[in-house]
Amino acid sequence: MARKDALLRLHSRLVARRDALRKALAGDLESLNALRAMNDVGDSVDAAVDSANEEISSQIAEIESRELSQIEHALHRMSEGTYGQCEFCNGKIAVARLNALPYTNSCIDCQREQERMGKTGMNRSIDYRWAEISDRHFDEGDRHINLSDYEMDMSESGR
Repeated sequence: MARKDALLRLHSRLVARRDALRKALAGDLESLNALRAMNDVGDSVDAAVDSANEEISSQIAEIESRELSQIEHALHRMSEGTYGQCEFCNGKIAVARLNALPYTNSCIDCQREQERMGKTGMNRSIDYRWAEISDRHFDEGDRHINLSDYEMDMSESGR
């Protein structure tokens, strides 16, 4: 019963945050459009400041948009009855984790594994492929792969 009560409280928090983000994003977009429409630049310093402010507003809107998407996904999972269940291992996500990050879709162990593998959790198609690969049972021949036999793309390794 305590888990159900916690999930109901989390639903209220998610809805409140979703509504706040929607309002903030609407305001951010209006502000960006107003800045673009003004285009009444004084000198090069004013133009640089306006450009920097526009870039910061754009980045904040992008972050808020990502969070909104995650919240809407969590609310959809609630309506399906799968909220609180890890999308990767199908185990329960601890209530403490849900309280800290109500829109999470993974248990702490799966999140750690994703981070260890260099995944951020932002790209769901990659996450689902990771889940499919990690659930496969490989035969003995697959366990002895020598990575030095494969070429690395130097652009991906940051070199």
